[in-house]
Amino acid sequence: MAGNRGVVYTGNGKVEIQDISYPDLVLREGPGVPKSNVGRKCEHGVILKNIVTNICGSDQHMVRGRTTAPSGLVLGHEITGEVIEVGRDVEFIKKGDIVSVPFNVACGRCKMCKRQDTHICQNVNPERPGAAYGYVDMGGWVGGQSEYVMVPYADFQLLSFPDKDLAMDKILDLTMLSDIFPTGYHGAISAGVTTGSTVYVAGAGPVGLAAAHSAQLLGAAVVIVGDLKEERLAQARSFGCETINLKEHHDPGELIEQILGVPEVDCAIDAVGFEAYGHGTDNEEQPAIVLNTMMDVVEAGGKMGIPGLYVTEDPGASDKDAKQGSLKVRFGLGWSKAHHFVTGQTPVMQYHRQLMMAIMNGKADIAKAVNATVISLDEAPQGYNEFDSGVSKKFVIDPHGMLNR
Repeated sequence: MAGNRGVVYTGNGKVEIQDISYPDLVLREGPGVPKSNVGRKCEHGVILKNIVTNICGSDQHMVRGRTTAPSGLVLGHEITGEVIEVGRDVEFIKKGDIVSVPFNVACGRCKMCKRQDTHICQNVNPERPGAAYGYVDMGGWVGGQSEYVMVPYADFQLLSFPDKDLAMDKILDLTMLSDIFPTGYHGAISAGVTTGSTVYVAGAGPVGLAAAHSAQLLGAAVVIVGDLKEERLAQARSFGCETINLKEHHDPGELIEQILGVPEVDCAIDAVGFEAYGHGTDNEEQPAIVLNTMMDVVEAGGKMGIPGLYVTEDPGASDKDAKQGSLKVRFGLGWSKAHHFVTGQTPVMQYHRQLMMAIMNGKADIAKAVNATVISLDEAPQGYNEFDSGVSKKFVIDPHGMLNR
């Protein structure tokens, strides 16, 4: 049997490359796997040889100790690979297919999946609705920052690329389909972005940049991106966004007025989540600052897409309320302005096929927008450290050196 190596969270802000079990079509006992999910048979699944697998900001929340993730967890929920083994119940996915894996694990059979809410599937996680690979409290499905990974419910979930040669040519764009491109797009759709919209995007990390690019694809007239890191803002400007440096300015509305002539936008997208810092600083945590700022700057009746991650437990929070996911949100302001809020993980399958077509036909340039940067599996710990420092890069792991060849 072939070996396997993966990125493993070891606690205390660290990850290591370790030998891990080669996958089979059963969910085995391991870190983070609920007892009621142990031994789950997955003949409806496949084994993938990972071509590319990305480091995500959501992974960093766990590595920083801001969740209850157990030591020993194999990380990684952004997976694109080649099918090398299929289960006996797989009918349509074939060996040799190159596929994108939605980060949501979903059965395709439950009420939520049948209405396309695959982010809250009822059958894949015995502890709560919804599941993901390599993530805390998400069903224990083994992560994909590795050489090989098992993917269940293959016929339902997997997006197979119709042209393998073109797929390899555009692999740095297509790897974003597993999470951040649909997530950014979902944020823009949820915010009601359309032709002529003015949009504020909070955060210029990879998801924020993907949201900004998505807003442009949807026809936004002006996209304004706010962040504390000038390097990230420069990346946003590189593809036509206006920017606000929130380390230097406390009042985004004032700067929005300088850009638009009015201190409000039509809609906004939260691509930051709960690990947010106060304006004018980069070390004072204010977990509700993004939500409150958006309610300030979004016009009455406007919409807010909130794909940024918020948690039910944050052991590293600065106050006792935030430790339980309770934030000081000015909900009365949002109510008085009749705002619309859309929260939760992104249902990737609602968007990934149309975004694939945009990439394949040259209408989307997501790899350039997020500054996709290829590293080897052995370089992943260094990539985590660099990403944590705020560099404007989306690290793409190439476990088998296939991109170099």
